[in-house]
Amino acid sequence: MKKYAKIVPLIAMFMSFSASADVDLKSNADILGRWKLYAEATKIDGEQKPVTIEWDFKSDGILKQTATDSVGRTKEMKIDMKYSVENGDIKKQKTPGQEKYESCNVVEKEGSKMIIKCPFLYYFLTKI
Repeated sequence: MKKYAKIVPLIAMFMSFSASADVDLKSNADILGRWKLYAEATKIDGEQKPVTIEWDFKSDGILKQTATDSVGRTKEMKIDMKYSVENGDIKKQKTPGQEKYESCNVVEKEGSKMIIKCPFLYYFLTKI
């Protein structure tokens, strides 16, 4: 019984910490503008894979993505995707031209840095 008495407060503390860690966006004004996506990872504290992508959140609900191929095969690829801010999260199209959306929440947003958690990846961004 003593083990449970020690574990329960720890679980409660962990749950309250993880629940309050996310940032609730009020509107798309909180993320408007150009962001450099410089890394992605499967875990927030996992190995970060460097990427060279620019996300430009427009006020009209379009997320302009510009990816630069570091190897130089395709040079630059530009994709426009729809997005919105709903219930504090970013809802963005999974695939251009399809009306399937994924929900991404902002884990951290401090100054010019932002970390977004989508279903399978964490994205690490810096405001340009």
